[in-house]
Amino acid sequence: MSKKLFSLIAVAAILMVALAACAPAAPQVVEVQVTSIVEKPVEVVVTAVPEAKGPLKVFGAFATPIEEPWDGVIHAALQKAASEGKIEYTYTEAIGYSGDMERVLREVCDQQKPDLILGDAFGNEEAVRRVAKDYPEVAFAFGSGSGPVDPNFAVFDNWIHEPAYLMGMLAGGLTKTNKIGVVGGMPVPEVNRIVNAFIQGAKTQNPDAVVLVSFINSWFDPAAAKEAAIAQIDSGADVLFAERFGVIEAAAEKGFWAFGNMSDQNELAPDFVVSSAVWNMDPTVNYLIDQVSAGTFTGQDLKDFSMMGKGGASLAPFHNTESKLPADLVAAVKAREAEILAGTFRVDIDEAQPAASN
Repeated sequence: MSKKLFSLIAVAAILMVALAACAPAAPQVVEVQVTSIVEKPVEVVVTAVPEAKGPLKVFGAFATPIEEPWDGVIHAALQKAASEGKIEYTYTEAIGYSGDMERVLREVCDQQKPDLILGDAFGNEEAVRRVAKDYPEVAFAFGSGSGPVDPNFAVFDNWIHEPAYLMGMLAGGLTKTNKIGVVGGMPVPEVNRIVNAFIQGAKTQNPDAVVLVSFINSWFDPAAAKEAAIAQIDSGADVLFAERFGVIEAAAEKGFWAFGNMSDQNELAPDFVVSSAVWNMDPTVNYLIDQVSAGTFTGQDLKDFSMMGKGGASLAPFHNTESKLPADLVAAVKAREAEILAGTFRVDIDEAQPAASN
């Protein structure tokens, strides 16, 4: 209340008292008008909230058919993310290695304008990197044996040497001829480290085991892989590791134990596939989605997300074969698996080409 207003009220009160004292007549009512004080209204500024952006647009670029396990694992993780509403997913498979990858990627970047592109580089390494450099606004994450490049080219790989080691232990304990066969795709570091880890596990469990190794020099040629497996069986192998697609068929036809690669392949021969070295791309894909969505994506090596410690790799269940396996062998493998997960045992990474006979 202002001083002026207060003074007016005080004077009015004095007059009322004086009049009441001097005049015995009926009391007079003195009206005092008080002007209310209104504060200046506060200005409220309302900022419009932008509409939330929809799911990320993700494209998969695969050189081989999705049937090939390596690309199939990436595809499965992206399909899962799409089913959960995290992304809008489209893809092209069987692009090959004759130069079409660069054309496909440029068309996709220009026409679909995706937020993120995943796929396999390797044989298309230079082409993929050229496109990524020309489209810095698009996030690229490709399987590669080389390094990442800022700002928008990340790399990953199937670091499944740990479950491959565990499968080697199983193979070493199951062979009766002390000969084990491995059929691989190409003798590149990414394949070599899986095969060498398998050999290491077999030798740990059975020092007398001999591991025969063949490469078909192709990423996807089931007929050639089956033929190579049959040749190893003819040389005495009675347990086979199918690093490539086609080997399990040969093992099942001969009634021998087999091990799969990349995904749980027990369904290919339920009575003969003991286990598989499983690559799980979910941790990698989810991390990439979070990074791109937050605007914090950078070129980096995503290696750790494909290892057992982060759930990116695992030894597949034994399914209906477990009851047929020696109990002490299963116990030894599970104990070593626990050590790997606890970080108290580390499988060696050896990327040198293995000899044909180990």
